[in-house]
Amino acid sequence: MPKKWLLRQNNKDLSRDRIWVWSLPAWVVSIPGRGNINVCPSAGVCARLCYARTGTYRFSNVRAAHLRNLELTFDLPLFEQCMRAELQHPRYHNGHVRLHDAGDFYSREYALAWLRIARSAPQVHLYAYTKEVALFKDLPPGSLPPNLDIVFSFGGRDDHRIEPGDRAADVFHNRQAIDAAGYFDQAASDLLAVTGPPRVGMAANNIPHLLKQQGPHSFRQLQAEQDRQHAARLVRARQRARRSADSA
Repeated sequence: MPKKWLLRQNNKDLSRDRIWVWSLPAWVVSIPGRGNINVCPSAGVCARLCYARTGTYRFSNVRAAHLRNLELTFDLPLFEQCMRAELQHPRYHNGHVRLHDAGDFYSREYALAWLRIARSAPQVHLYAYTKEVALFKDLPPGSLPPNLDIVFSFGGRDDHRIEPGDRAADVFHNRQAIDAAGYFDQAASDLLAVTGPPRVGMAANNIPHLLKQQGPHSFRQLQAEQDRQHAARLVRARQRARRSADSA
């Protein structure tokens, strides 16, 4: 029987660059016996603009595979054992593994499991875009193994934790907007996100209804506006509460 691989190559560009991917379901999923699980707990505006909730990601076989991956991670010792064994296969030597073309580091324990897996496979380069900025910022210094690169991704609730010197990616409505913002376009290879300049620009996928929702703004701009509106609502709520208390 052919071996069932945990990691996949989904297109010719990934195959060309020897990149394999590990995918989970995007955002909130319902698991029998476990209820609803948010696989992207720090998602912000990206949740309504997520390409991983459309197109081929919604095919029943693709969704089933991503759910199987998620369910495997519920038993972290077994997940670690399986992934460590997979990464020892010669096909991955000097190759690259992108974590979460869908989904994210949904818990601290799950993230720490990936740190241990990466340390067990120094011959493989791993990288991930993530909106779990606080999770990684709050790890002790030196926690990341040298063969694991983290790229923070704008459009989440932790955007305010991303600092100017951090490697971070933003999604723009087209490639011209990437250049205008002074970001580095990684369209030639996804590896440029970790080998090129630290401000990484990506053009939104050509999905008409998502492009229409995004408009001319980047994910970072949309999240900043959402955060501004949320802060304004909190101020108004406090003012109303204060007026009510004064009139009581």
